[in-house]
Amino acid sequence: MKRKRPIGITLLAVLSALAALAAFFYALQLLGILPIHFGDVKFFTPQTSWIGAILWALLGLIYLWVARMLWIMDPRGWGFTVVLSTLNLILAVLSIIGRSTWQTMLATVIINGLILLYCVLPSTKEAFFVKQ
Repeated sequence: MKRKRPIGITLLAVLSALAALAAFFYALQLLGILPIHFGDVKFFTPQTSWIGAILWALLGLIYLWVARMLWIMDPRGWGFTVVLSTLNLILAVLSIIGRSTWQTMLATVIINGLILLYCVLPSTKEAFFVKQ
């Protein structure tokens, strides 16, 4: 029997898809493919920009996979979302240390912060059968 997806879990899936889009945006910007940008994204030196691009692209792909898990209410989706949002926040901090501007990383920090905060709410844990 299929469970009805709560509106909050739908919101979490949509936020995850937005986080994936932001990650892809940063990856394309680091590769110099994107003609528009909202600030400088750098990953330490120009020679290591491809490393940052690979990391952001991988996180974007994984976030798409996790968004699908959330959409279909796969119980494993909650755990992956917590781990992935934490990793995304860590990569954003590394990007800031590596000379990206705070304003550029602000979108991903806000999105992933909201995702992480929403994941630790008791109602979200309950929806995914996570014990308190």
